[in-house]
Amino acid sequence: MTQVNTLGTKLNDSAAMRWTALVLLATAMFFGYIFVDVLSPLQELLQTQRNWDPNAYGHFAGSEPFLNVFVFFLIFAGIILDKMGVRFTALLSGTVMVAGAALNWYAVSDTFCGSVLQRFFDNILNMPHSWWNITPWYAGMPASAKLSAIGFMIFGCGCEMAGITVSRGIVKWFKGKEMALAMGVEMAIARVGVAVVMLGSPVIAAINPISVSRPVAFSLCLLCIGLICFIVYGFMDKKLDAQGVEEEKDDPFKVSDIGKILSSRMFWVVALLCVLYYSAIFPFQKYAINMLQCNLHFTAEQAGQVFFVFPLGAAAVTPFLGNFLDRKGKGATMLILGALLMIICHLTFAFVVPATQSVVITLAAIILLGISFSLVPAALWPSVPKLIDEKLLGSAYALIFWIQNIGLYAFPMIIGSVITSSNPGVTDPLQYNYTVPMCVFASLGVAALMLGLYLKAIDRKGGYGLELPNIKK
Repeated sequence: MTQVNTLGTKLNDSAAMRWTALVLLATAMFFGYIFVDVLSPLQELLQTQRNWDPNAYGHFAGSEPFLNVFVFFLIFAGIILDKMGVRFTALLSGTVMVAGAALNWYAVSDTFCGSVLQRFFDNILNMPHSWWNITPWYAGMPASAKLSAIGFMIFGCGCEMAGITVSRGIVKWFKGKEMALAMGVEMAIARVGVAVVMLGSPVIAAINPISVSRPVAFSLCLLCIGLICFIVYGFMDKKLDAQGVEEEKDDPFKVSDIGKILSSRMFWVVALLCVLYYSAIFPFQKYAINMLQCNLHFTAEQAGQVFFVFPLGAAAVTPFLGNFLDRKGKGATMLILGALLMIICHLTFAFVVPATQSVVITLAAIILLGISFSLVPAALWPSVPKLIDEKLLGSAYALIFWIQNIGLYAFPMIIGSVITSSNPGVTDPLQYNYTVPMCVFASLGVAALMLGLYLKAIDRKGGYGLELPNIKK
């Protein structure tokens, strides 16, 4: 029987309690974001210590969303959240993240090298390295990369599940209070995790003896702490439930809505904008450190010190851009400006940085890319309810995230293949030419720019209100 609080004062009425709940949720996601990119600054070490060439690294990097895309786990995660609630789903997602991360760590550890399991993986999952092979595995892929990909895709299921669960938890604790601020703070904290790992991962790996697995082990320990945060949150959430506070549930995903959504022109404009933009940002993060090493002749630690301003800048600017959008509008214009900045930055990395080897130009481009990374999400997500029928919104968001994950799955592999094909005979991981890969990223920005201009034209004709403030006077 549910215990109802007859005094009217609930746990989330206390600012200290609801912000404590946010700290617990945000900390777990902070550690999750650290693990997502823990190997991104270590591409050089992965090649020298574990024989991962750009193809192997790209297939590993793209494996995280594999189950979310091809087994529709993202949809199942939403169903589990609707049926079981925040408390259960948070614990489940934390456990799945730890399990996948542990497998990932074992695969790159010295213990795996020369083991029976390594010989086993040498002889399985040897798929043809052809365009129709949608799996992360191929013949000739190192056994450690194969097993790492399995661990990373398991971790990815837990991380995506945790993301939607944390959002639901914030709504539950902050409804009618500082909800927008709480969501902005949680996102900012998560993005700081990317900055921390870009700085910290190379430093931890460089401790004698140099080890590519040490940062993974350290981030695995952080994930265990994150699971403890979810457990503590669970006790708080249970008490809140006992006081009669109910979860604000999203519209459930409905198979019957798929046809209506896919026939909507506005849905495809938004979904393609999303996949193009995020495919030019998150896969780029996977290669950014090695790109800086090759172009500026930096160590991984030095490259991390330069690149960490990207996620920090994005985290700092996002709340201000969100506030501007709420009060002044200009959502479609912000999408166009974000795409333009992205094109300029990637072309700078492709042509200007290799020619000048200028740290100042590199820093400027990274800062502008951080602003771009803030502009597009700040404008894109609040615009979706203006473009999609409210009755279809829950299912539309699910499909948009699914399409986004297709890009996040495919493009790390595409970029890995492009690096290999555009650098024939190069085996030194510090000598790769990144001109063609950066042009691929820039081309995604060009396509996003065209869609942004098209969206603004549609808005001008159809009056969807994309240029209007979200706050009505």
